[in-house]
Amino acid sequence: MSDPGAPPGTQPVSRTASVLLSLAAVAVAFAAADTYVVVLALPNMMTSVGIPIDQLQRAAPIVSGFLLGYVAMLPLIGRIADLRGRVPVLLMSLVVFSIGSLVTASSYDMTSMVGGRFMQGVGGGGLVPATLALVADLYPAHRRGVPLGIVSAVQEIGSVLGPLFGAAVLAVASWRAIFLVNLAVGAVLAVAIRSRTSVDQAPRISWRLPDPVGLLLAALALAAGAVAVIRPASMMRDLTVGEIFVPYADHGRWWTPIGTATLVLVLALLARCWFARRPLVDLRGWFASLREADLLGAVLLALTLAGVILAFATADPQVEVFSAQGEWFLAGSLIAGLLFVVHARGAEAPLIPRRALHAVPAWGALLVSFFVGAALIAALIDIPLFARTTTYLDSQLQAALVLVRFLIALPVGAVIGGFLTRRLPAGVITAAGMVLAAVGFLLMAQWGEHSLTTAGANVPLFVGGLGFGLALAPVNAALLASTADDVHGVASALVVVARMVGMLVGISALTTIGLRRFYDAPASLTAVQRAITQEHAVFQGAAVCALIAGVLALVLFARADTRELDTGALLRTGG
Repeated sequence: MSDPGAPPGTQPVSRTASVLLSLAAVAVAFAAADTYVVVLALPNMMTSVGIPIDQLQRAAPIVSGFLLGYVAMLPLIGRIADLRGRVPVLLMSLVVFSIGSLVTASSYDMTSMVGGRFMQGVGGGGLVPATLALVADLYPAHRRGVPLGIVSAVQEIGSVLGPLFGAAVLAVASWRAIFLVNLAVGAVLAVAIRSRTSVDQAPRISWRLPDPVGLLLAALALAAGAVAVIRPASMMRDLTVGEIFVPYADHGRWWTPIGTATLVLVLALLARCWFARRPLVDLRGWFASLREADLLGAVLLALTLAGVILAFATADPQVEVFSAQGEWFLAGSLIAGLLFVVHARGAEAPLIPRRALHAVPAWGALLVSFFVGAALIAALIDIPLFARTTTYLDSQLQAALVLVRFLIALPVGAVIGGFLTRRLPAGVITAAGMVLAAVGFLLMAQWGEHSLTTAGANVPLFVGGLGFGLALAPVNAALLASTADDVHGVASALVVVARMVGMLVGISALTTIGLRRFYDAPASLTAVQRAITQEHAVFQGAAVCALIAGVLALVLFARADTRELDTGALLRTGG
């Protein structure tokens, strides 16, 4: 129990709250893993929806759809977390992530698959700002370093472990099992987080008997939808029962009697949730939160981010920095961005409250995060690529495992960086971490064809991972210490958005620079040597990005008091 008379920010964090935060961190890691879980499963997923293996570009929406949901909706979800509470947003995000996993697992065409991945992105992305804001709610500024470092570290680790998780599942089952595991884990985490909220000193969400009518409609809709998608052979062969699968016109699983029944049940469920006194899901309450969070502003900002994401995420870096339609995407993004600024200036309660990021360390954290992302993506993508080019030509899994040496150091650095925020300025720690990351990249730029077979290759991997780990917590700490308690959710969302956009822009720009070095290499070099030259250029460019991030942190975080600031109000639960 805490002491009610203790000064603000000095009360101990209860064991229940710590468990709650741990569960949220696990959820963040698992959702982050889903970003790249399709890397190895993509060929099988393409075949399932009728896309030939030699037309890989047509499968780009499977990846970009997740990124679009993950990034574009983050600001809105972060703002709702400020208005409605952290735990309700965590729970709803897990529900959306689980439903998206179910839709992806049962998808039979490109539309349903991309729709499922988009929902997974929305749910997975929503977990991040709510969890970071949860840290700010539970801990005073001088104690946030370690939990922020851990949350940031598990997020980055999860994104890299995604392909390994996918490979493990594919070794024993089909690609659909990957998303069924996601569904199960999401449901278990939702129940576990919900159970923590009824214990003393945790946010209180009262337990009540679920709406039986709503539960029945949900069960019937799920059963009917499963039949419509799976189309059991025994039912289709039956002359009478099989008529429910006959389409009304042309083809399509939903334009059938069973498909229509599913849609009617879904509409009935939505109506029940809207009008019932104690609904299964409080749709009216969530819609009110959407309006209060500035839905129009959120749409305009989402369109702004979507244009950037589609311009870079759909590009072929072997040919261009952004896609053939990239100029149009960026033009649309610019128009939407200008409209967002105009709207925000006139709105009574804008999505990003006025002066929310007025402090230099606040907007500085976004800028630093952008360059951290641009550097980090080079490690996540190009270390395995270098291994595949030189040492593990026939094993993508072994090449990916090289990155584990980098990952071992990252959480170590995150914990150390968290402890250091209690004693040193955030800018100094971030700069030190980025210098280590730059040193690691410069050492990688000296790798030769057989370097990964030697023990010396571990040094740059460990130094680089340690450097990035050191920088993760101070950036978030500077942001949270420089913003008000009631905007921590949207501020945390924006710093994640900045890092993700930095990753997209960084990998496109660095890969393009590397390709120029590849084509300019002397013709006397072998193909492998030319590829090594390309990777060296990427590592050198990443080192420059890391150094820029470090210098910016030193300058912009100078006024960020991350050591002696009182905590805000504890968890807000809203409705």
